[in-house]
Amino acid sequence: MIEILATGALSTVQDLGRFGVLRFGVGTSGAMDDIALAVGNILLGNDGNAAGIEVPILPFRLRFDADTDFALTGADCAATLDGQAVPPWWCLHARRGQVLALGVPRSGARAYLTVGGGLDVPAVLGSRSTQLRGSFGGFEGRPLKKGDALAIVARAEGATPVSAISASGFGVRPPELGLPLPSGQEDVIAVRVLPAAEYDSYTAESLAQFWHQPWLVTPQSDRYGYRLEGPGLQATRSMELRSHGIVPGVIQVPHSGQPIIQLRDAQPSGGYPKVGTVIEADLWRLGQARIGQSLRFVQVDHAQATVALEEKERYLVQLQQAVQLQRKIWNN
Repeated sequence: MIEILATGALSTVQDLGRFGVLRFGVGTSGAMDDIALAVGNILLGNDGNAAGIEVPILPFRLRFDADTDFALTGADCAATLDGQAVPPWWCLHARRGQVLALGVPRSGARAYLTVGGGLDVPAVLGSRSTQLRGSFGGFEGRPLKKGDALAIVARAEGATPVSAISASGFGVRPPELGLPLPSGQEDVIAVRVLPAAEYDSYTAESLAQFWHQPWLVTPQSDRYGYRLEGPGLQATRSMELRSHGIVPGVIQVPHSGQPIIQLRDAQPSGGYPKVGTVIEADLWRLGQARIGQSLRFVQVDHAQATVALEEKERYLVQLQQAVQLQRKIWNN
């Protein structure tokens, strides 16, 4: 069991998402940075879709009410366990009564806490992710608050605890080093984008700016979508579209010309024109974009998007193999 001692708004229980139910009007939810959650589970030897806590607003504190293995991934948030520093992208063993504290991020926007076995919350429509719009899933369908106590799934028999491997824990390099995509500009995150259905309905000048100018992530951004601010997109004609299906990553353009990137909690349909779609392989990069930071779009085609997704999946498979091999070496 873990007890929440202090939290900002919108810390939620998330797994990799709720899939196959868009046709029922239910969005995907899930971790904004799915690589961070996946790496935490790999470090702990968990099921790949075990649920953890996504922390978007810091500081954050919790107490372990039993001896527990845990991992911290995502944002580098100056974490401490009973006052002792915990490196980012690291797993460690906590003793009963110890307090984990996360501070203001040095980099990134969202921290992820995973625990050995995963969080024990009910699966709803095949996922333990919190769906804030519908108030279901996760922990009582809502953000976590002070005093909440979360149960932990029992570890599989024979699972090796971190404490039996290394008293100081162990970790991995962050995915920015394993899957680099330089932006060419300081404090700008690059993401790859496929042109979408209404792409050709915007002026050539607008499209040139779309690709070559940075777009600011405004304070009106959240898990539902990032509202961007930049030079604006000018349409060549008036467009009135019927509501149609959308998925996380779709870049819609309202009448203001300032794009909105739909994200994990986005509704599954909308009527704004679509200028592009952030490829699935790069959604995790968006998950670590801070308010006030800028994005740069890199144009790719379908073949390049497919290769990027294969590279991401290969990165996680190789990481899992490396961690499993290292565990075997330590055990021997």
